[in-house]
Amino acid sequence: MNAARPAWRIGLTGGIGSGKSTVGARLQSLGAELIDADAISRASTAAGGAAIPAVRDGFGPDFIDSDGALHRARMRELVFADPGARQRLEAIVHPIVAREIAIRVTQSNKACVVFDVPLLAESPRWRPQLDRVLVVDCSEATQRRRVRARSGWDDAVIDGVLRSQSPRALRLAVADAVIFNDEDDLDRLHGLVDRLSVSFGL
Repeated sequence: MNAARPAWRIGLTGGIGSGKSTVGARLQSLGAELIDADAISRASTAAGGAAIPAVRDGFGPDFIDSDGALHRARMRELVFADPGARQRLEAIVHPIVAREIAIRVTQSNKACVVFDVPLLAESPRWRPQLDRVLVVDCSEATQRRRVRARSGWDDAVIDGVLRSQSPRALRLAVADAVIFNDEDDLDRLHGLVDRLSVSFGL
């Protein structure tokens, strides 16, 4: 039986390397419905994904890899160099993601739905749909260190990713609650999430 509307709709956002995904997973373990916009986006550009035909038509076969998925490295280089290319890609992927999110919300019977959205702060359509915005924050130095260790990217790639994301100040400006996660202490982070989750009905 679906709830007409979840009691709480929480927007979760944070820059790369902030620990946002870890916070989302913890909220899910506490009983929230977690809807990961990035994961839906990645699925749409995987082999057989809904976005692949339009990506091939819009960007050419060089942007599809040998498995039939989006050639992520090639596309990353293009969109960092060409903002227009980013907009074209988003025009393909974002409607697919929005439709899938709407389906998952309709199907959910949870008291709290958490929307994990990297670009929530700069998207005007999100705020009216949410009861609270939770931002996971850390210093840029910590972001760089974590991403370098996790992904092995060089500074130029990391610079491009940081430029493509919402500025830290903008994320903090839209926050109703902030978890500052500059320490690499999982137990501490889980404790912060657990205490905050009570206010979300979990």
